[in-house]
Amino acid sequence: MTLDLLDRDAAPDGASALDVALCPFHGDKARAPGGERKTLVLTGASRGIGHATGKLFSESGWRIITCSRQAFDGERCPWDSGTDNHVQVELSDQRALPRAVAEIKERLDGGPLHALINNAGISPKAANGSRLNSLTTPVETWMSVFHVNLLAPILFAQGLVEELKRATGSIVNVTSIVGSRVHPFAGTAYATSKAALACLTREMAHDYAPFGIRVNAIAPGEIKTDILSPETEAQLAPIIPLHRVGTPDEVAKVIFFLCSDAASYVTGAEVPINGGQHV
Repeated sequence: MTLDLLDRDAAPDGASALDVALCPFHGDKARAPGGERKTLVLTGASRGIGHATGKLFSESGWRIITCSRQAFDGERCPWDSGTDNHVQVELSDQRALPRAVAEIKERLDGGPLHALINNAGISPKAANGSRLNSLTTPVETWMSVFHVNLLAPILFAQGLVEELKRATGSIVNVTSIVGSRVHPFAGTAYATSKAALACLTREMAHDYAPFGIRVNAIAPGEIKTDILSPETEAQLAPIIPLHRVGTPDEVAKVIFFLCSDAASYVTGAEVPINGGQHV
């Protein structure tokens, strides 16, 4: 959704048309009660769900601090100050994570952090592109997958907890439908790491609640991203009750809701976004 498609005259005083469209209940403001601009830390923002999420939050006026292993791409990621607000880090490198957290804290400069979205994840395949199962996954792959998909979210949340406290912020972990069922394409290490991340979300919701920090997860099903081939889409769409795969924008909107004031009493939840594939 773009601002050009919205009725600019339909917004109440003090709210933009985009505010109303994204949150029809009250309009989630890009400014915190103290007047400062809301800030988001987002991992894996270069493509797919992460890119759609960064774009949506940016269009709503948030400041976006991104983390990925690639350098910032200003043409693909058109949010403001992107280069200055980007931390390039290899999340599978245990030694690199503390440095990445320190760089993010420098950019926050003692200010509050209103949302942390742990979106980055890896799902390795065999050399021929086939699924790696519990018999064929090398030890090194297990270690790398769990470091990116599970340990990185833990360390980011721990390292940024003081900034999250200042904003009574929100954490959203991106899990997957494969965390609860065997999938024909996703490997065992990926699936079990996402199941562990769902469990971690519940534990974090309990641990962070005394500080007013909400922790939730979203569990996407089949989403039309760069890695979803037309053959895979054609094979899976017929078994989804809505008879189609989802879009990154549809996932981003749920993440935005969970980080908004409209979800102020939601914590410890894992929201399925799969067109009814789990029913």
